[in-house]
Amino acid sequence: MQIRKIAFIGTGIMGANIAGHIMDAGYDLTVHNRTKDKAAALLARGAHWAASPAEAAADADVVFTMVGYPSDVEDVYLATDGLIRTAKKGAWLIDLTTSSPQLARDIHDAAEVEDKHAFDCPVTGGEQGAIDGTLTLIAGISQQAAAPVLPVLESFSSKIFYFDQPGGGQTAKLCNQVSLASCMVGYADALALAEQSGIDAEKVLEVMASGTGGSGASKTLAPKSLAGDYKPGFLAEHLRKDIGLALQRSEDLEITLPGAETAFTLFDMLCQIGGSRMGTQALTLLYQEEATCAVAGLDWSLLDQGDEDEHECHCGHDHGDGHECCGGHGHDHGDGHECHCHDHEH
Repeated sequence: MQIRKIAFIGTGIMGANIAGHIMDAGYDLTVHNRTKDKAAALLARGAHWAASPAEAAADADVVFTMVGYPSDVEDVYLATDGLIRTAKKGAWLIDLTTSSPQLARDIHDAAEVEDKHAFDCPVTGGEQGAIDGTLTLIAGISQQAAAPVLPVLESFSSKIFYFDQPGGGQTAKLCNQVSLASCMVGYADALALAEQSGIDAEKVLEVMASGTGGSGASKTLAPKSLAGDYKPGFLAEHLRKDIGLALQRSEDLEITLPGAETAFTLFDMLCQIGGSRMGTQALTLLYQEEATCAVAGLDWSLLDQGDEDEHECHCGHDHGDGHECCGGHGHDHGDGHECHCHDHEH
């Protein structure tokens, strides 16, 4: 099969850059996004616009999707006018979204019935990796089976891991996100301890980097936290979604992930007080004075409203009792435990 025409659905922070590399590799590209403006740069370069995912996929040899939530993935693929029905026979359908392993298996099975080929292929490497074309791909397919689309995948990646089964890529990506989230909580704790102790936080990061206390997150994101740069390379609400998916999977497996539970609580709190569209490095704002948070655009009063309203995070995970925060903001947890990670009063 000669691949000539490619469709790309979802041209957000990551998708637009990935699609650009596909164009650079010489493929004829058609794009669709819910907000057309986000595809403007690609259209200016010669990409074709489609008014719907079905229209984009109609004549494509390969269709990539990179949307927000599992509900979006399900709609794009499995709706009556979704890709499973509307893509041409023999087409490859590749989902780059971090989504549900079970949904990935369902999409794969439905595609095979329709004589199409679908596999999950979430990515890691952040916005910079997408810009540089050096993303790591985590594919739920064998290397041999993916051979026909390998040249396209290599156009925007530097490494591909194959997990040989539908949903395998999603499961591996959730493992990565669980580790990332815990690393972010770790460096946020470390910076708070340094700053409140009156020592040089930047120098502390150097110490961490020179020993075993550092991480990819502390190397790339912690400097942004210190600089007050909360521009999103990866949205806080999307990491919250990913952790929620991992927690949902842990419930299915009847195991406990205490680090992930803590990270979810904190990122959920950040999203509830107005930080959902900030970069994940805005986590450190939860440790700052309320006035500092307000300058950054956060509103702690929204947290009390969030406790009263039903909260939907799109991850499918049952969070139980209103997402009570382990940090507590000085609240008594009823077990004699009082946390002091914040200094806010509500």
